[in-house]
Amino acid sequence: MVEGGRRERAVEPGDLNRFVVERLNAGDVDGLVELYEPDAVLALPGGGVATGRGEIRAAYEGIVAGRPVFTPGEPQPVLRSGDLALTAVRIAGGDVTVEVARRQPDGTWLWAIDNPSVVGRSTPPATAG
Repeated sequence: MVEGGRRERAVEPGDLNRFVVERLNAGDVDGLVELYEPDAVLALPGGGVATGRGEIRAAYEGIVAGRPVFTPGEPQPVLRSGDLALTAVRIAGGDVTVEVARRQPDGTWLWAIDNPSVVGRSTPPATAG
C-alpha cells in the first residue's frame, strides 16, 4: 500500500476500488481521502452527502473508528469515456457501489463521485445478527 513513504496511486480507475478496501481495513484515513478529488462528493448512509476532502475525512474517521473489517467485492466492468470512468463493485448482500473517477493531469485516477450503496436488498435477510 505504501511504497517508499508514498501510497500507491491509481493508474487505472479500477485500482480505486481495491485501494479503498485496503485502506479501510488499515484504518488509513489519510490514504482514503487521497482517493478523492478535492471537491468530490461521497454519499452517506441516511441520505447525507460529504462534499470535499474535509467532510470526506470526517466521514471516514467515523467509519474506521470501530475498526470494522471490509471484504472486497466483485468488481464490475469499468466504463470509460475520455477522462471519465464509471466504476462499480457488487458487495456482500447484493449491494452495489457506483463511482465516477476522473483521470488527473498526471495520468492517475481519483474519484469525483462515490455512492457506496445504490442497490439494496429487495427483501430483508433471513436472520439478523
